[in-house]
Amino acid sequence: MSFQAYLNTIEQKTGKSAADLRAMGAARGWTAGATLADGIKPMAIVASLKDELGLGHGHAMAVVALLKGLKKEGDA
Repeated sequence: MSFQAYLNTIEQKTGKSAADLRAMGAARGWTAGATLADGIKPMAIVASLKDELGLGHGHAMAVVALLKGLKKEGDA
């Protein structure tokens, strides 16, 4: 599955676009610019996304990759 396919599935399931997920990360203090804020643990984000949005582990990790700036929309 491509990264974009993960984002598409997340948006279908939650109604949240990549921009919405970035805004959510910023609002919660998870990000600082285009990466994770100091002291933020990826697994804490994963747990929150699983609990609040009902995402599975792989889809939650895709959001972490987006927030860390490792991947972006359109990536294979």
